[in-house]
Amino acid sequence: MDKVFFRKAEYDYTILKPLLFEMIESACRASIGKGTRVLIKPNLLLPAKPEAAVITHPLVVKAAAEYVLEKGGTVKISDSPAISLFAKILKDGGYRKAFHGLDVEFKEFKTSVKIDIGEPFGFIEIAKDALEADAVINIAKLKTHAQMFLTLGVKNLFGCIVGLKKPEWHLRSGIDREMFARLIVRIHRAVSPQITIVDGILGMEGQGPGKGGTPRKIGVLVGGSSAFAVDVAICRMLGANPDQLPTNKAAKELGLTGYDVDVTGDYEGINNFVFPIQDTLTFGPRPIHRILRKHLVQRPAADKNLCKLCGECWKYCPAKAISHDKEKVSFDYDRCIRCYCCIEVCPEGALKAVETLPGKIIRRLLLTH
Repeated sequence: MDKVFFRKAEYDYTILKPLLFEMIESACRASIGKGTRVLIKPNLLLPAKPEAAVITHPLVVKAAAEYVLEKGGTVKISDSPAISLFAKILKDGGYRKAFHGLDVEFKEFKTSVKIDIGEPFGFIEIAKDALEADAVINIAKLKTHAQMFLTLGVKNLFGCIVGLKKPEWHLRSGIDREMFARLIVRIHRAVSPQITIVDGILGMEGQGPGKGGTPRKIGVLVGGSSAFAVDVAICRMLGANPDQLPTNKAAKELGLTGYDVDVTGDYEGINNFVFPIQDTLTFGPRPIHRILRKHLVQRPAADKNLCKLCGECWKYCPAKAISHDKEKVSFDYDRCIRCYCCIEVCPEGALKAVETLPGKIIRRLLLTH
């Protein structure tokens, strides 16, 4: 049975540092010592202030880095952001300030190597630095995700897919959440982090994981040697069935984990956490899937008052379903695969997943019966 550690915390470094040291010491599968090359993988989705709850807080990552340095290891901090603004993320997110004077390397994932992750995916390209490190410390952010329900420990390692290969895999998986979840689980298994820590001190609820979500103070750090166990425990803390998180379900079906988790520490259930609305993307007779999806399933939409026509959404859209003119962006909902990458990368928080009127009516009818 995998152990998961819960610790009450806040963004006060005098509190965080001993908590992170204790958690890594207790949960890390491999010893970290002199000369150990450690890669820390936070969630650095896009440029955002720490109070937006979009990225892993820099002080959590700093404490993990200091643990490694005190043990004599070397530290590289890496991610492949949704939009290629790695230096701006470090600046806006407070990383440059927090790490001033520390001997660590910040390096965006750029180079990939092919590795066989198993059927049906075969050989895929994963960040070379993640695969070649002696140890990986996976530090995720507790956030909702319009496509995948939550983005926690396992999902965080999808960031080891470099650059525009990420939307390519979204397109290959299409509207099949289960297939995409299996892909993420296999990527996690290939990277095989020694410890997973989830920053839930300030989490995100609602229509995350980007700036369309709503920050919520939860006040907890969660960690363990198994990212699967960590994710299962967090689902239960938030009042969700672990099977609602597609990566949990995929891992269980692949025989990589069970749902028996040994929880220790400051575990308290969270009331009224706001999850994203999750619609079934394929339903009914196959010949009318496209029509039903177009008119009943929630879809991305832009707030014209917030949208600055920066272009990130249409550049990143894997299905090429977004067009624009001088005044607004438009969506081709026949082509849209509901991956919500556009919402994820929008730097203004102008895009949200919205229900269609028929879809909303049907959902409310189902809830009353």
